[in-house]
Amino acid sequence: MAPRSIGRRHASALETLSITVEEPFVPLFEQALMCACETVGIFEADDAQKYWRVEGVKDTGFKEEELENALAVARMLTGCDAELERTPTESEGWLARTYESFPQQDVGKRFAIRGTHLHGAPDQSRLTITLDAGIAFGSGEHGSTRGCLRALEMVAYRRPQRILDMGCGSGILAMAAAKLLHRPVLAVDIEPWSVRTAKLNARLNGQGNLLDCRFGNGWQTGAVRAKAPYDLVFANILARPLCRMAQSLALNLAPNGTAILAGLLYGQARMVLAAHQRQGLVLERILREGDWATLILRRRG
Repeated sequence: MAPRSIGRRHASALETLSITVEEPFVPLFEQALMCACETVGIFEADDAQKYWRVEGVKDTGFKEEELENALAVARMLTGCDAELERTPTESEGWLARTYESFPQQDVGKRFAIRGTHLHGAPDQSRLTITLDAGIAFGSGEHGSTRGCLRALEMVAYRRPQRILDMGCGSGILAMAAAKLLHRPVLAVDIEPWSVRTAKLNARLNGQGNLLDCRFGNGWQTGAVRAKAPYDLVFANILARPLCRMAQSLALNLAPNGTAILAGLLYGQARMVLAAHQRQGLVLERILREGDWATLILRRRG
């Protein structure tokens, strides 16, 4: 996954910061870099998804004390003493290159994802979602996001009434469901900045009245429990958290309800599927986008 943030034009020298940590430690180190970096991304560092590279770009010398303090806290809380790497980054044309790397993304038959830097009328034959690839996951580029959008198209005929986006990130899946189905969607994330981003994106896309964006700890979130059971659940997270949440998903999925699971490599699909089959869910389809898999599961009526 490679989220980016498009910000102001740079006149000073830039540097790229990079630190590689195990999956559970990613959120703390990501937040540490965010205190100083204008753009932050997360990238798979190995095929098993055990290690992830957290990378940020900032003005050289900017907020060095805040950065060091934040990294110290992350290291103390995780016990991970990973080294921060710094690489000079050419600032000339950096913003233009960033724009160029985020063209319109056409996904499936119905959706188009556009950055705010793109001008001209959108394609009226597609449902357009406007957002910049920011610090929250989900810009339409990644295979897991694309797989979820394709899966949504396939199950939309069921007209689900109660919809949940668990781990909403940028809110892209929640907005896509709201636009396509004209139904309210509960969007939940454990990261406050993701919730803020999702709210901003919902307003940008005229979906503020349909998206209920909440901060919470997964299935323990009060709003999630209050609105269960769900006819459609998105969970674009990671393979191991999906396995841990399988029982909660099954308990909160309505009879004949659909779950769209992503954030897993194709080689991890069997593991995630087995965890959910043990809870009584059945597989309808596996979609593949490059190395990434999306599972469409259903609870029997």
